[in-house]
Amino acid sequence: MRIGTAIIGIGLLMFIVGLIAFYSIDASPESDEFLRSIKHSGTFIGLMGIGVIVAGILLYLINRGSPQQEQTFDSKDNFK
Repeated sequence: MRIGTAIIGIGLLMFIVGLIAFYSIDASPESDEFLRSIKHSGTFIGLMGIGVIVAGILLYLINRGSPQQEQTFDSKDNFK
């Protein structure tokens, strides 16, 4: 698996977890401080997930055109 597709998958997972954390908690002023901090961290995780998805797409596009390089060794174990 290419690294770009793995990073895109991780970003999607982060985005989904952020959505769940954000929408599962009420935003009432009398709610617990801990629950409100989870709601705000869900926003942060979701936005970070979007950034990770964009980074994964860029890595996928950059590595798409480059051929895989093979390492060869000569008799003295030096790279060619």
